Amino acid sequence: EEESRHRSVFQRDRDRVIHSTAFRRLEHKTQVLVNFEGDHFRTRLTHTLEVAQIARTIARALHVNEDLAETVALAHDLGHSPFGHAGEAALDAAAEAVGGFDHNVQTFRVVTRLEQRYAAFDGLNLTAETLEGVLKHAGPLRGAWPAAVVEHPQCADLRLDEQAPIEAQAAGIADDVAYCNHDLDDGLRAGFFTLDDLAPLPLLGPIVAELRLTYPDLRHERLVHETVRRLIDRMVGDLIARARAGLAALDPQDADAVRRAPSALVGFSGELREAVRALRGFLHERMYRHYKVNRMALKAGRLVTELYATLVSHPHCLPGRWREAAGDAGSARAEAAVRDYIAGMTDRYAVDEHERLFRLTSWSA
Repeated sequence: EEESRHRSVFQRDRDRVIHSTAFRRLEHKTQVLVNFEGDHFRTRLTHTLEVAQIARTIARALHVNEDLAETVALAHDLGHSPFGHAGEAALDAAAEAVGGFDHNVQTFRVVTRLEQRYAAFDGLNLTAETLEGVLKHAGPLRGAWPAAVVEHPQCADLRLDEQAPIEAQAAGIADDVAYCNHDLDDGLRAGFFTLDDLAPLPLLGPIVAELRLTYPDLRHERLVHETVRRLIDRMVGDLIARARAGLAALDPQDADAVRRAPSALVGFSGELREAVRALRGFLHERMYRHYKVNRMALKAGRLVTELYATLVSHPHCLPGRWREAAGDAGSARAEAAVRDYIAGMTDRYAVDEHERLFRLTSWSA
């Protein structure tokens, strides 16, 4: 394509991501708590917007391309299945015969093939830098590369076994900052734990104690928000300081020097790394294993598994282009089409589709 007269290539990438169908669907995809539980819990979309904001902050402080960092952040979860990691695990197990399911690889399929909006090409026709960032925002791809990536004509440009560009590193670590903090906020809101339970945690305990001393009469909701706000600020400040020091030591003259670096340049210092590890452990124990989350995960897993098995066996029940893509019942083509079809569903659509197929008193097609 010719370059835009009004936007940089990365601005155009960003705008195409935002206008994609997959991006809009993130509004109704689970982060941790299904949105049936309450209107204020994070969804994939609000999570993605928080990641993009943090990624831009880090990129601006490091004087790298903010638009590229934002684009990678906005695109990083486009391939996520419904019902969060429970849905992903169930879809991965169900699709084992066709390589399983990984939301990062699915994001690549979405932006290179599955989005079908433009007259001249499938996908979004994004720059190689954005594709590289999406695939490598969590680090280099070691070992065998997914077939969907190897078969892509730009595969050689993506340098998948090397470090990600600084912008993608910023988006990747922003993902960690966002989910740690908003899961903390959502867990407190859901009543899975209290502020008092955070006292033993490094960094968090002192922040809560400091706020209670400074603002003894502060309402609980404002105390929670101020705790999360200060935690994000200290995490991002640490990331920027460490990255600046690493960049100064490396003194890269081009992006390839960053790719060839022995390790990522954007990451937490030792003290913050331990504090984040402790917070993740706490959230894993008190939130991700909470019985309410476990019940949702159990139901989500059964729903996805039943949908997958039924549609692979009866691909004539698939709508539109999915039926055409599936071919014969039980074939590898059918499995790949059903995997992509289910991965694109929102939580609500998956529930409705399950009811249409399995509830005998439902005659809605």
